[in-house]
Order: sequence, then C-alpha cells, then structure tokens
Amino acid sequence: MSAVTIRTRKFLTNRLLGRKQMVVDVIHPGRANVAISELKEQMAKEFNVNDEKTIFMFGFRNAFGGGKSTGFCLIYDSLTDALNIEPKYRLIRAGHKEAKTGTRKMKRELKNRRNKVRGKKKTAVGK
Repeated sequence: MSAVTIRTRKFLTNRLLGRKQMVVDVIHPGRANVAISELKEQMAKEFNVNDEKTIFMFGFRNAFGGGKSTGFCLIYDSLTDALNIEPKYRLIRAGHKEAKTGTRKMKRELKNRRNKVRGKKKTAVGK
C-alpha cells in the first residue's frame, strides 16, 4: 500500500458544540480509496485525540481520475457531547447506538392489533 497524505481545510473550533470541524483532503495515489478507520487513526495522531470514538468522518467523495478524496471530519471534545449533538444515523454507523429492527408494515400491523384490544391486554399483544 502506498502512503496516504491528509490535509485539512476550513478548520473551525466550534466551542458552542464542543468540537473541531474541518474539510479533509486525502491524497492516495495508486489506491482506489482509503478506509475511514485508517483515516481516523491518522487524524487521532495529528490532533492528539485520546479516544477515536469522538472522531466522526463522513461525506467522502473521490475526485474524477482518482488519487484524491474529500470529506468532512468532526472531532468532539468528549463522547457525551458527540452523543448529544450527532444525528442518530451517524451514531448508528459509528456503533454507538442500535438501529431499529422490523419493517414499517410490521409496526403498522402491530398497532392495528393493539387497537382491537382494551386495557392491560394491549401490552400483551406485542409479546
């Protein structure tokens, strides 16, 4: 594997949200793309981050012709800040939350079955 170079642009320390945010340019000649986990390791070294769980990287797009990708990086001051601010889908991707299971149709059918009973039996319908 060839070397990967990371450059940051539009760096901003957002004290209100408790994070550093930036645009990341990744130069990777000879490689199709670079894994986000590999990029997180390099960002943790560069910005002296103790916990890699506080780094969120997303929105990467390859440049035409290859060799360069661009995306966003958010580095939170603490994991609690990240859990309060980050959208649920990004927390699910990062493994901090569990995704809801079951289809939309299943949920509607369960709702309709519950509507047919009254009282304490409603809680027993879904189990």
